[in-house]
Amino acid sequence: MPTRRPSVGAFFWKESDVSDSYTGEFYCVKCKQKREATGNVVETNGRRMAKGICPECGTKLNRILGKA
Repeated sequence: MPTRRPSVGAFFWKESDVSDSYTGEFYCVKCKQKREATGNVVETNGRRMAKGICPECGTKLNRILGKA
């Protein structure tokens, strides 16, 4: 019996439970400035990224981190 393959548009999101935090500069798209903030580090599709909130306007911030 052949095995079934997922459809072409299927994505498998896996966010690991990494409880690290990142403190540093994020770029706020709404303010158009770099802001100092703290965010949680998550891993999605093999990419590490920090997710935080802008202290000025409250917009969600994302910063892609290195693979190390």
